[in-house]
Amino acid sequence: MPNQLLDQTGNLLTYAKPEMLINITLSIILGFIIATIYRYTHKGLSYSQSFTQTILYVSVIVAIVMMVIGGSLARAFALVGALSIIRFRTVVKDTKDTAFIFMALAVGMAAGTSNYFLALSGTAFLSILAIVIYKINYGALYKSEFILRFCFDQEFSSEDYLEAINKYAKRSHLLHIEPSADGKLLKLTYDITLKEDTTSEKLTGAFSAIKGASEVVLIASKSDVDY
Repeated sequence: MPNQLLDQTGNLLTYAKPEMLINITLSIILGFIIATIYRYTHKGLSYSQSFTQTILYVSVIVAIVMMVIGGSLARAFALVGALSIIRFRTVVKDTKDTAFIFMALAVGMAAGTSNYFLALSGTAFLSILAIVIYKINYGALYKSEFILRFCFDQEFSSEDYLEAINKYAKRSHLLHIEPSADGKLLKLTYDITLKEDTTSEKLTGAFSAIKGASEVVLIASKSDVDY
């Protein structure tokens, strides 16, 4: 049972002051760990420094809120009413970001209710899970993907660019083909996976030397690019 003390206004505290400091400190440390894991495992172009800081704030704020509520049902309802006036209009660009917010919420709740083992073990397991998923690129169709876009003049032989793709890519799929208005050019889009011993610079360099090929663009798709 936590020590029950009275604050300066005579209200009953459900946590001793040293325990409060420990809970807040632990939530800060674990919040930093979660935010660091998020920054390390983030992919794509939607990274936001403010979101990373928000993860830290959420874990600490939730821990404080849980200590404010304590075992009081009245406080819980009062906080729900007070927080209901807040409107969050920030759009989450990556659905994985939501998972990190929930992670910070759960860790903050555990730390704020003095469930230290659950807070520490939960952070450890979720951090390891996030790193493993990041390392093995779980959920992606292929290990390394690129979107190759280029225009090709039909007056030249298509064997040249097909030979270049087969030389540098171990896997390729034609995603899109669109003829120009005059019928002379073809706009082609390929989903390719480069071979282990090659680079994207070699592929684009080879395409720049192909007769009839122009406007060559190579995009790191990360399984999320719309074409």
